[in-house]
Amino acid sequence: PKMKEDNCLHAALICLGMLCYSHALTTERLNHSRPSLHGHHEKGKEGQVLHRSKRGWVWNQFFVIEEYTGPDPVLVGRLHSDIDSGDGNIKYILSGEGAGIIFVIDDKSGNIHATKTLDREERAQYTLTAQAVDRNTNRPLEPPSEFIVKVQDINDNPPEFLHENYHANVPERSNVGTSVIQVTASDADDPTYGNSAKLVYSILEGQPYFSVEAQTGIIRTALPNMDREAKEEYHVVIQAKDMGGHMGGLSGTTKVTITLTDVNDNPPKFPQSVYQMSVSEAAVPGEEVGRVKAKDPDIGENGLVAYSIIDGDGMDLFEITTDYETQEGVVKLKKTLDYETKKAYSLKVEAANVHIDPKFISNGPFKDTVTVKIAVEDADEPPVFLKPSYIFEVQENAASGTVVGKVHAKDPDAANSAIRYSIDRHTDLERYFVINAEDGNIKTIKALDREEIAWHNISVFAVEVHKQHQEAKVPVAIKVVDVNDNAPKFAAAYEAFVCENARSNQQFITISADDKDDSANGPRFIFSLPPEIIHNPNFTLRDNRDNTASVLVRREGFSRQKQDLYLLPIVISDGGVPPLSSTNTLTIRVCGCDSSGSLLSCNAEAYILNAGLSTGALIAILACIVILLVIVVLFVTLKRQKKEPLIVFEEEDVRENIITYDDEGGGEEDTEAFDIATLQNPDGINGFIPRKDIKPEYQYLPRPGLRPAPNSVDVDDFINTRIQEADNDPTAPPYDSIQIYGYEGRGSVAGSLSSLESATTDSDLDYDYLQNWGPRFKKLADLYGSKDTFDDDS
Repeated sequence: PKMKEDNCLHAALICLGMLCYSHALTTERLNHSRPSLHGHHEKGKEGQVLHRSKRGWVWNQFFVIEEYTGPDPVLVGRLHSDIDSGDGNIKYILSGEGAGIIFVIDDKSGNIHATKTLDREERAQYTLTAQAVDRNTNRPLEPPSEFIVKVQDINDNPPEFLHENYHANVPERSNVGTSVIQVTASDADDPTYGNSAKLVYSILEGQPYFSVEAQTGIIRTALPNMDREAKEEYHVVIQAKDMGGHMGGLSGTTKVTITLTDVNDNPPKFPQSVYQMSVSEAAVPGEEVGRVKAKDPDIGENGLVAYSIIDGDGMDLFEITTDYETQEGVVKLKKTLDYETKKAYSLKVEAANVHIDPKFISNGPFKDTVTVKIAVEDADEPPVFLKPSYIFEVQENAASGTVVGKVHAKDPDAANSAIRYSIDRHTDLERYFVINAEDGNIKTIKALDREEIAWHNISVFAVEVHKQHQEAKVPVAIKVVDVNDNAPKFAAAYEAFVCENARSNQQFITISADDKDDSANGPRFIFSLPPEIIHNPNFTLRDNRDNTASVLVRREGFSRQKQDLYLLPIVISDGGVPPLSSTNTLTIRVCGCDSSGSLLSCNAEAYILNAGLSTGALIAILACIVILLVIVVLFVTLKRQKKEPLIVFEEEDVRENIITYDDEGGGEEDTEAFDIATLQNPDGINGFIPRKDIKPEYQYLPRPGLRPAPNSVDVDDFINTRIQEADNDPTAPPYDSIQIYGYEGRGSVAGSLSSLESATTDSDLDYDYLQNWGPRFKKLADLYGSKDTFDDDS
């Protein structure tokens, strides 16, 4: 039926177009006339009046219906000139937009036809130019003139929406008529011709919840109090129809998805009136006990719920926090519990919306309350000390077994098990203390020394007898009380210096003391001299009463020559009960000073030796002299202990003289290169070599004139004098001795080993005795011992 309706509509439109076309032909006839002088006047350049010729034809716009689908080309119109007599000498020419392609003209009759179907939505009009020319000469008979062919619109385009799908939001509980969204459709047909582009909107789906304005396309709510919790999303179909919505018009549709947004119109509500929970008494603060949840159908910030405890006997022991991810109230332990004290608690918990919409506050309070009952469960608890820590005192040097103090713990459980005590040996590695396992009494094992350890920090364990895994630990601090058992001593190793020219009652040093005991048994210190030297003629002591003392000179005129060192005993007493004292020795050196009291020298030897030589240099010189004397004495002693004189045993010193020649002489037979006589001993002819190493029997007395003056400062004179005395003293070792080494010795079985006289000796020697001379002569024994004879020339 709908197709039939469309065909009828199409036929009606064609008939309407043909009527319009015929009316146009009757009104758009061509009026041709010869050019005449009638018309507008135009003035030429030379002042003559020109007459604008009138056109030979005049016509209005041509019209053609779009989408024409007839079997023959549609006639658009006809061109005709008055000068056309019908003999065929006039030729009509058409040019312009679409000429020859869309529009063709019969050059004889002037009829214009449209050869193609036209679409107004593609192009609404065409501009063409018509001209009449002589067929034979192509000479224009009339000036060319333009005309317009307009495509007449028909309703061939349905309305189309800008979007295929729309999405919109509107708050729930909105009033009727609340604007939701505006949808817009467009029609490609000509809005100025007929009703082809006049649109009317209507709702096809979505009643009775929404409505649409027919002219504007605005969608509005149609029902009051739409609840998002009941239905959140709606699908609405909107239709746009042309022809003013009348029958025969074309239409288009779009889908609109409308979502109800949430408002806080629902209060939170607990699903039950009472929650039951339990917690062990061994739970630590912060541990979770349980959870409650109030249901709120709203979403987002409208559904946020905050929990709080508003009443109950457990408000101080429990707390509640909000888990915003799960919207639950988390009940946590705030303080430790004791089953033996109280076994159950009750809480009143409130759940309230965080954000409240004032428009719906009349719906009632947006909160709810619930009762939470918490039962405390008994737990096997470890022992508990009566104090968190203990502090005891004990005197140092107390006898072994002295009681220090007592700790006490109990079992908090109803069973009240027996407790045993022990000391953590990691805190008492030296084992100073012991504890009674039954009653907790702590005693000493050995004497304590405050000066070594002033505080002992130990830990004591308490363990249930029948449940040894349950234990407690408590710190015990033991202070060692000081006893006056250390006498005061000098605070430092004092060494005083006093000038030879010191004045009487002159202070030259201030001393202080140190005591290892506590301040109660230490200062104040009392300084004094021993009773036996209370009237010391050289020095006196003055107690400054500020734990220091000053040492003063009692007399004048000290001398380093007479005495350069004094030892002054000083008695120091402390303020303890009973007081202790000690005698300390102060070393005082006498020094040389200048007139201003500045020290110059404190060495007593400065008056005997020259003034420029230091003590260290003198000690080094004397040490070297002593070492040299010891070496000489040892050398002489070893020489005298030999059985024969040195001159006899020199024959055993078998050595060769190595002679270096600068020329290549004749070897051993060349005696001209070296004087052999210089190697011979002139005393060897008599067979006796004198020896001069006998100690003189008289004593040498140094000449008194050689000693330098005591006050001399010339060190060279002093040393030269000492050297001269030693050189001229015949009684001082080492003794002068002359040794002759050119002689080869006598009495040797081997004789001379020199090759200088080998030319005159022609004898065979037996070297077998070298086997008996020990390992030092093993090499010689291997070389010569195996031979029966030996040639000196070889």
